[in-house]
Amino acid sequence: MKVTNDICPVTSFTEMLGGKWKLIIINIIRTRGVIRFGQLAAAIPTISRKVLTDQLKSLEKDSLINRKQYPEIPPKVEYSLTKKSERLCGVFKTIEEWVRQP
Repeated sequence: MKVTNDICPVTSFTEMLGGKWKLIIINIIRTRGVIRFGQLAAAIPTISRKVLTDQLKSLEKDSLINRKQYPEIPPKVEYSLTKKSERLCGVFKTIEEWVRQP
């Protein structure tokens, strides 16, 4: 039996934010604000640039991050949270509190 997103919101959440990197990326943007690709890559030294690029594209496709490209050479690209992903900030705060509890 296939579970649809209408029946199980957790499935929808997992499809958008599942995997190793997406929540980490959103959390870094949440804590640092607008961030450039190189800064994001430096903040997650264990992620390859290709995987980071793929994850950012997926997050952008799902309207969880904004990508702003400036018409400059070398290219300047900045990432920020969308209103949709800003609503996750409370969830991150709850997770942080839960993890810190003895």
